[in-house]
Amino acid sequence: MRKYGLVFGALVLTIAVLSDTTPSLAKSCGNTAAGFGSWLAGFKKKAVAQGHSRRVVERALKGVTYDRRVVRLDRSQKSFKLSFRQFYARRVSGALIKKGRRLMKKHARTFARIEKRYGVPAEVIIAIWGLETGYGGNSGKMSVMRSLATLSFDCRRSAFFTNELMSALTIVGRGDMVPERMRGAWAGEIGQTQFLASSYVKYAVDFNGDRRRDLIRSIPDVLASTANYLRAYGWKRGKGWAPGSHNYQVLRGWNKAKVYVQTISVMATRLAQR
Repeated sequence: MRKYGLVFGALVLTIAVLSDTTPSLAKSCGNTAAGFGSWLAGFKKKAVAQGHSRRVVERALKGVTYDRRVVRLDRSQKSFKLSFRQFYARRVSGALIKKGRRLMKKHARTFARIEKRYGVPAEVIIAIWGLETGYGGNSGKMSVMRSLATLSFDCRRSAFFTNELMSALTIVGRGDMVPERMRGAWAGEIGQTQFLASSYVKYAVDFNGDRRRDLIRSIPDVLASTANYLRAYGWKRGKGWAPGSHNYQVLRGWNKAKVYVQTISVMATRLAQR
C-alpha cells in the first residue's frame, strides 16, 4: 500500500508541476484556434526575454485573439498564378497611370530629394505605390498584431511570422507607431507600400523630420522608405529597370513573383513616357 501511495503522490506532484508551467509547454503551433491563448502567453514571455519591454508587449498584444479569416486568406492566394497579361490587366488601368502621373507632379520636390539621396527614380516608386495600395487608398484595415499573432501560431509559416511579430513589437517599442493604429493587410503588411514588419524595422526612414517613421500617414516617409529599401537591395543610380537589367533583378527583392516584378517594370516605363 505504501508503494502505491508513493506512486500516486508522485503523479499528483507531476500534474501540479505541469499545471504551473502550462505557458512554457504550450503548443509551438496549431492549425485551429485551440491552444492559441496558451501559445500567446508563452510568446509574451519569450518577447520579454528577448529584450522587449513588458509594458510594450502587454499593450501591443492586449486582447489579441485568433483570426480564422487570416488563415483562410493565407490558404487561398491565387493571383500570382495568373499570366503576366492577366495579372497586368487586373492591376493596372489607364486611371491608375493617369493618377500616378498627377502624383509625380504633386510630389515632384519630394521625389527629387529622394532620387538625389537614394538614386531611385519617381516612376519606379510610383509604380510600386500604385500597385500595392492604389496610392494609399487600400492599405488594409485589419489589426497587424492580430494577423501576425495568428500567423505566428499557425503551423504553415510559424517561424517566419514569429519573426515578423517580434519586429512589430520593435516598431511600437521605438515609438514609430502605436498598436491601435497599426492596421494593414491580412498578412500583416503595413503602410502605403505594404512593408513587412521586419522590412519596416530595417528600411523605414523619417523623411519629413518629425522623428517618427510613419508608413501609414506620412507620404514623404512612405516614398523615401520604398527607395531606401530598393537601394539596400542594390539599386544602381541612373540605370534602367527593363527585364534582364541589374535593377530588374533588384525589383525581385521587392517581390519574388515574376508577374509582379514584370508589372512594376512595365508600369514604371509607361509612367516615364509623359
